Amino acid sequence: MSTVVITGCNRGIGLQLALQLLARGDGVIGVCRHASDELAASGARIIDGIDVADGESIERLKQEIGDLPIDVLINNAGILRGDSFGELDYDAMLEQYRVNTLGPLRVTEALAPNLHEGSKVAIVSSRVGSIDDNSSGGNWGYRASKTAVNMVGTNLMHELRPRKIAVALLHPGLVATDMTGHTGITPAASARGLIERIDELTLGNSGTFWHAEGYELPW
Repeated sequence: MSTVVITGCNRGIGLQLALQLLARGDGVIGVCRHASDELAASGARIIDGIDVADGESIERLKQEIGDLPIDVLINNAGILRGDSFGELDYDAMLEQYRVNTLGPLRVTEALAPNLHEGSKVAIVSSRVGSIDDNSSGGNWGYRASKTAVNMVGTNLMHELRPRKIAVALLHPGLVATDMTGHTGITPAASARGLIERIDELTLGNSGTFWHAEGYELPW
């Protein structure tokens, strides 16, 4: 049994990650701002009231976890604020950067002492953060925040490799959640793919960028 910490797991992909990992016997610590009824009924240990963009929240998370060893850390929490050129909301862009880019870094740095040889860190990124794959433009703040978190993940790969801790950057697919207006595949299907990719993560493929369906993505 592995101990898995998941951020943003009160709904959508994060909730499905928690449910599927619990179903196979892993222990799950669900980190979120507000616990949903579904998460509360899941059997996961819940640490709520946590905003990954807030330093005081992350300090409380660190205290709540204590010295518990963590086998897998999944940085899933994220936000999307739609925007368009000519009407850009720079405050909203900064908000996405704080949550989507700095959030995973804050959480991973705070919980790094709990990671051990063989632990894994996963960051739910997005292929819209790929520079090579950008064929449509738009979503300025979201795209930039995901491109930046890919760099965060690459840096973490270098930082954690000496401790034999692997890092994955993962695209969940177009998933039918509140964030996408319920367009795409089910959160359950996405979570299955993400779990498969995390299971396959080793030091040999640490720091690479993968689609949940199992193929590598361009930067």
